[in-house]
Amino acid sequence: MATWMARGKAGGCNPYIGLGLDESGNWIPGPPRVLSLLSSVLERSIRGNEKLLAASKIKDGITIFHGTKEPSLNVRQYVERIFKYCKCSNSCFVVAIIYIDRFLQRIDAYLTPLNVHRLLITSVLVAAKFMDDQCYNNAYYARVGGVSRDELNRLEMKLLFDLDFRLHVTTDVFNKYWLKIQQEGDAESQTGTGTAQRIQGYRSKKDETRQGQPASRRQSQR
Repeated sequence: MATWMARGKAGGCNPYIGLGLDESGNWIPGPPRVLSLLSSVLERSIRGNEKLLAASKIKDGITIFHGTKEPSLNVRQYVERIFKYCKCSNSCFVVAIIYIDRFLQRIDAYLTPLNVHRLLITSVLVAAKFMDDQCYNNAYYARVGGVSRDELNRLEMKLLFDLDFRLHVTTDVFNKYWLKIQQEGDAESQTGTGTAQRIQGYRSKKDETRQGQPASRRQSQR
């Protein structure tokens, strides 16, 4: 089960709890805290990137993930919708964020209100296919995500090719992202502001994902 996650404690709490697991590896009923944490990180990343782009007058690269207007659902509502209907393992949401970060760094683009929704549904789909031992239907994910099946197929292929089909996430990289996410959530609850390390616009060391051993596809399943 979740033995590949860090056994240390982040922010003074059990690191399993945020992913919906207790000390014994059993699922805790209800939506996991990871959903709200990731939503907060993404929302602050978007706000930070908008300020960065406006102040520097940088033109963001337009990709097929960009829409012409913001969807009616905000990021938090969209993440909760994916969780409710797609039934993927909770760890897929962390892996999806890793994919998004890799993708944006490789193409030198930024997370914005116009691309975050399509990036989310596509990254969760790819993470679920790679991590979970289940059968996934793109048409179903497309309905959940509010896009057509053909569009989601194109988005999936774009993501895979730009990632060079490098979908392995090592234990070390997963732990680092999850620890940062938990620390950000703790900082926000204590100060009301947080210090989000923005998805793109914040430059981390590239290709950390090649270090160590790849994480198992089927660990931490729902």
